[in-house]
Amino acid sequence: MLKEERQAYILHQVNLHNKVLSSHLSEQIQVSEDTIRRDLMELAREGKILKVHGGALSNSYHQGIASRDVYAVAEKRTIAMKAVQLIHDGMFVLTTGGTTIMELARILPPELRATFITVSLPAAFEYSNHPNIEVIVIGDRLAKDSKITVGGEAITKIMNIRADLCFLGVNAIDAEAGLTDNDWEVVQVKKAMIATSRKIVALSISEKVDTTDRLKVCDIDAIDILITELQPKAKKLIPYSKKGVKIL
Repeated sequence: MLKEERQAYILHQVNLHNKVLSSHLSEQIQVSEDTIRRDLMELAREGKILKVHGGALSNSYHQGIASRDVYAVAEKRTIAMKAVQLIHDGMFVLTTGGTTIMELARILPPELRATFITVSLPAAFEYSNHPNIEVIVIGDRLAKDSKITVGGEAITKIMNIRADLCFLGVNAIDAEAGLTDNDWEVVQVKKAMIATSRKIVALSISEKVDTTDRLKVCDIDAIDILITELQPKAKKLIPYSKKGVKIL
């Protein structure tokens, strides 16, 4: 693989999954981690990604509220428009962070009266723009990369909530491997949210469907609803429907 091809692949993976690990990229491309680190540094100097210890972040994921360059934004808006139909007055809604969650937050109807509970600071600010929505931020240590709160206190607080809906931003999802991620602390937060919510809704652009990452969040049967930008009967989604997941 030529350098230009390698860096194009890396940039796509960063934008797709928001955060990537150098070690994982090294395995995927079959080059040394030193080569990957040099590529990441070069892409960072060009302003295309943000280099962090052990990997890289997409600009839109890190910048959150101010981002004007969200990857696959049209697809994420389609997902958000489907997801908002599940929210009704009086609900307690628990959400993770991520750019798809941000699109959902932006299109919530102004007349909606609900309580949104989140570990994401950018999402909390967006929810606060809606006049009839109560916002609860789960506090603990802030993960600067993703701007979400993580740690034991956050997990304890989540476990004391009984949410009607939980919207999960997805890093990778596969019918056999389930939901996976690459950040240990984020995985623990997502596990707690799944354990304490009545209905689990995974939000994923179709490019992340049939992909896997290093750390297990949950089996596919823990997900009640999967929302992508595709039509529910799309061929790619049939394995998930067969596993009992409702497709929107």
